Amino acid sequence: MENWSKDTNIDKYSLQSRVFDKIHEDILNGVYKENDVLREMTIASELGVSRTPVREALRQLELEGLVRIIPNKGASVIGISPKDLKDIYEMRARLEGMCARWAIRNKTEEDIARLEEISDLSEFHVQKGRYDKVLELDNEFHHYLYKMADSKMLYHTMTDFHHYLERIRKKTLSSQERVVKTIQEHRDIIDAIKSGDEDKAEECTKSHILNSMKNIEEHGLWG
Repeated sequence: MENWSKDTNIDKYSLQSRVFDKIHEDILNGVYKENDVLREMTIASELGVSRTPVREALRQLELEGLVRIIPNKGASVIGISPKDLKDIYEMRARLEGMCARWAIRNKTEEDIARLEEISDLSEFHVQKGRYDKVLELDNEFHHYLYKMADSKMLYHTMTDFHHYLERIRKKTLSSQERVVKTIQEHRDIIDAIKSGDEDKAEECTKSHILNSMKNIEEHGLWG
């Protein structure tokens, strides 16, 4: 059992944040499923905290649409539905295309070198069958692209979307066939960014995300 309340380096607000992050993560990873009841006392006991940070975390999760709080009855999980995931993929395709377009305007030789290094490492780990490493590198590729866009608002939006899709992306990147295609699509994005072709970079990135969505649909991975 974790006991964060005894850590003197954690103040009241960071404690609430950690409790929120833990419950949020457990909902997205399927530890808590749709309609599961979230009992303040149980969660507080498991984390070794008082009920106050748990209560605040549940209120914040309600604002994000992940939890439903009914007066005098408590909180239950709403979670992320297949429709929510599809909506996120469609929005992400368009916004990430914008990221690639803006990345061209801020690119450096070091940026291109890092993107290419990530792709090379991805290929290496595919050959070794290390799909957990491939997922980590896929995350790094996309987050690096978000940073290159140099927009605080866009960065936070895209990282939030990416986080919501973490669980389903683990499923889709467990297939060697899709992983190989993903790496090639990453290289197409890099080539477009290198050439400075904003339209092509945007289109390649948008197609990459929509191809991932198509793969999920073809293999029935939404549920």
